[in-house]
Amino acid sequence: MSNTKIYLSVPYAEKDAAKALGARWDATAKKWYATPNLDISLFAKWTLQASSPESSSASPHRSSSTPTATNKGSGVFTYPSSKDFVAYDGDEPPWD
Repeated sequence: MSNTKIYLSVPYAEKDAAKALGARWDATAKKWYATPNLDISLFAKWTLQASSPESSSASPHRSSSTPTATNKGSGVFTYPSSKDFVAYDGDEPPWD
């Protein structure tokens, strides 16, 4: 049980606060975690169990025609605010 990690959902702006309480960064999972020997109540606002999969941090401006992510939790997808936006895919320079 000593190797059990309790993963947290810590926003970047709050990473220093979580670290000050004893949270550690898992570079492989790219998530903050608390070890079982820490008081988990200190991390209550960041526990993954407290946040639902359909969290309130989702963009409120998404329309029903906006594509949804098929693999939730694999990363962050930012929806463009302009309908004329074309993402740079890296195949060709954007200035040509």
